[in-house]
Amino acid sequence: MTDPAIETSLAASVSPALAARLSRIGLVRNIDFLLHLPLRYEDETRLTPIAEAKIGDTVQVEGEILHSEILQRKRRQLIAQLRDDTGTLHARWLNFYPSLPPRLAPGARFRFFGEIRAGFSGIEMVHPRISAVSESDTPLPAALTPVYPTTAGLAQSALRKLILAALRLPPPPELLPPELCAHLGLPTLHNALSLLHQPPAGTDPATLAPENDHPAWQRLRFEELLAQQITLRRAWAARRAQTAPVLHARADDLAAQLLTRLPFQLTAAQERALAEIDADLARAHPMQRLLQGDVGSGKTILAALAMLRAASNGQQAVLMAPTEILAEQHHQRLTQWFAPLGLALERIAATGNRKQRQAALQRLQSQQSRIAVGTHALLEDPVALPALALAVVDEQHRFGVRQRLALRQKTTHSVPHLLMMSATPIPRTLAMTHFADLDCTTIDELPPGRTPIRTLLATDARRAEIIARLAHACASGAQAYWVCPLIEESETLQLQTACETHARLQSELPQLAIGLVHGRLKPAEKAQVMQQFSDGALHILVATTVIEVGVDVPRASIMVIEHAERFGLAQLHQLRGRVGRGRAQSTCILLYSPPLSATARDRLQVIHRHTDGFAIAAEDLRIRGPGEFIGARQSGVPILRLADLTRDEPLIAPARQLAEELLTHAPERAHAIAQRWFGATEALLNA
Repeated sequence: MTDPAIETSLAASVSPALAARLSRIGLVRNIDFLLHLPLRYEDETRLTPIAEAKIGDTVQVEGEILHSEILQRKRRQLIAQLRDDTGTLHARWLNFYPSLPPRLAPGARFRFFGEIRAGFSGIEMVHPRISAVSESDTPLPAALTPVYPTTAGLAQSALRKLILAALRLPPPPELLPPELCAHLGLPTLHNALSLLHQPPAGTDPATLAPENDHPAWQRLRFEELLAQQITLRRAWAARRAQTAPVLHARADDLAAQLLTRLPFQLTAAQERALAEIDADLARAHPMQRLLQGDVGSGKTILAALAMLRAASNGQQAVLMAPTEILAEQHHQRLTQWFAPLGLALERIAATGNRKQRQAALQRLQSQQSRIAVGTHALLEDPVALPALALAVVDEQHRFGVRQRLALRQKTTHSVPHLLMMSATPIPRTLAMTHFADLDCTTIDELPPGRTPIRTLLATDARRAEIIARLAHACASGAQAYWVCPLIEESETLQLQTACETHARLQSELPQLAIGLVHGRLKPAEKAQVMQQFSDGALHILVATTVIEVGVDVPRASIMVIEHAERFGLAQLHQLRGRVGRGRAQSTCILLYSPPLSATARDRLQVIHRHTDGFAIAAEDLRIRGPGEFIGARQSGVPILRLADLTRDEPLIAPARQLAEELLTHAPERAHAIAQRWFGATEALLNA
């Protein structure tokens, strides 16, 4: 099925410079022009008498120029006075081309379009859009004037001309079943595009605002959701066609041995998740599973059991973490579990002893070692994993799609299984769209013994009170974290804040042992400080966000987060999850600096009210939107331009169902829909 709006290109008929600007905002194919929709509309289809123009209104007036002059006051400006049969108004330009003043000659007739403001001499417009009116009565436009997203050097007039030319071409084919459109109350694609690009005179611009539920917008949002579902499901099917090592479960394998040695029982939710992972690993196509669960829900033990399944089948497995501290924590935890089974682990870091690193790489290449833990250093060329059967990616949203692809390409004999873990629970509507190409497992139960965490809000003015409270708690045997924020995306400022806080606490609490950990420390130094804190040799650990994930110190029961208003909800929940791991009552104190923005106040209220990560994730999605919530530009998932997962939730289920039907019964039509909306970006999904 061909689509003339895709196969031909208006962009080819313009200058190379203009084509480059169009490409900058994604306008290459004709269909791109049609799907480039207005941000808002201006009504130039009618004239407003000057006497009826109210301050704050955006109107169009028509009249005769009475007077114009260039004034030299504090700054040079052009003033013109326009009169119609009902009154006069002034227009003012602070920046203007030399060709404008001669045009505004007395007696010339013009239309001015702009916002009415109060001026020194009555009502005025500042920088109005103007058009000359001929004596033979220039007709008013027959449609509202669309205002499009644009880029530097690309005028609205040029953009409107090209989009209008695209509308005059043969319309793109209707690819949705007519009966479904009738059931959902949706117009045809051609009618929806025509209305949104050229709303007829008399249309209220407010009804066509992009955030509204006008049927024309709903038609396009539904097809965009459908295209995304088709794209993701095709990627899922393509992966299932690939070959992966079959990792059979055995009664006496290493995973079964570890289960008998654990000092705790898996929860029912963990048992269900493990059964799903085991079933995936036993199949001949690569697993692509997202394992999600709240902070402390026990994802690491499931990853460990899956890695042991690979080792028991004579294959290799790796675990990749986003930070050195988290990788070291994983290495220590897995060593505790694996060493009694006679299984050694390799730790691959970007820094450290070069000779030890080379020896570890040699053991992995020769398959003498079967398990490796590391950061992005695992992706470097010298790391060879010829028998890689399973890759585990912790905090998967921290890694881009190309990084995950690079990890999979460490072996050539087959495609390894991929298990991605996230402690940021994904709301159902988001999972149904952005993760439609993944199998998703949720651990919705916390292990027994986790104590509820109290969350307190306090302003900076109570800092001395907080420090005194900390001193009393630590004197009674408690341990505490004091976390400093990332300020203005500056690692230097973050480090400075952490060092200053550390020095202040040492000065005010000389009786306590206080440690400091941050991203500039060498891995060995960070590991030493963390070990001291874990062993109880330190009362307080001052840290940057390097301790956001992975740190597990059961005796730590107090968390102070400095400038909490600068953190996102997911970060706050992750940080809070570092305490509450023992039997003592745990407290998280969120220090903030008023006044707060509306968004910051909203975030702090959410984290104060909720301890359930799924409830927090739903609120986070509401506040931030889906793209920012999951890092869509890093995920490789086609980004939704028009649809909103919260507002358009009723459209998701029918889009998902239709995608399955089209892929089964009309694959050419499904392909045409995916190409219409996402084009070449679909290739990224195969990572």
